[in-house]
Amino acid sequence: MTDAEHLGFRALADPTRRNILRLLAENEMTIAEVAENFDMTRAAVKKHLSILSEGDLISVQVSGRTRVNTLNPNGLRRVIDWFSYFDAFWDDRLSTLKSEIEKDMQ
Repeated sequence: MTDAEHLGFRALADPTRRNILRLLAENEMTIAEVAENFDMTRAAVKKHLSILSEGDLISVQVSGRTRVNTLNPNGLRRVIDWFSYFDAFWDDRLSTLKSEIEKDMQ
């Protein structure tokens, strides 16, 4: 696993960060706008956003004093690709299991 994948999984490990990603999937948001959706300080939200940014799951545009956070679909693609490998693994295993069950039923 690459460092980028590791940071992406670390970012996804926390349910608050997953909820932030859901919000950012709908709209880009400032730190204050994200914070309005959670019962935590802006500093705590900023920390979560920093971890998401380190994991390349969001991008941050700085405009003056405002930081606008946007979902980065390319960062999520790495995580999805990693899981896709295991989809193929399970597809093969389940196909074999199905064949064995069908043989036993005959």
